[in-house]
Amino acid sequence: MKVWIDGQLVDEADAKVSVFDHGLLYGDGVFEGIRMYHNRIFKLREHIERLYWSAKAILLEIPMTPDEMIRACVETCRANGLRDGYIRLLVTRGKGTLGLDPRRCPRPSVIVIASTIQLYPEKYYEEGLTIVTVPTTRNLVNSVNPAIKSLN
Repeated sequence: MKVWIDGQLVDEADAKVSVFDHGLLYGDGVFEGIRMYHNRIFKLREHIERLYWSAKAILLEIPMTPDEMIRACVETCRANGLRDGYIRLLVTRGKGTLGLDPRRCPRPSVIVIASTIQLYPEKYYEEGLTIVTVPTTRNLVNSVNPAIKSLN
């Protein structure tokens, strides 16, 4: 499998992230999960827009344009011969030093993983399942906005 890391498609065995990446150390980053069905990426542009919105909300500047991000997703899917599957986009604050100061991370890291996935047992896909929703708010007013898809 090929993984897209910071502008390069590499074999998954060669995909490396620094132990000093603030996404790993502090959960400092954002993500999106996108499905692909019948060779079409579901609402790709909308997912990319939300990724950039989430990044802006945590003051994280993504080092590529939305169109470049779209191309990275498409290239990764093609490199893996994917027709149906899942794309995981991650943007981390990048490699820095110990400590929370984001200014010590000179360049964010961008990762695109595209592979097959089965989120639930086959039975649920064939028969469906029953769910229950409740109107209870679980997030405190002063907590991080749950609409931000952050690594934290």
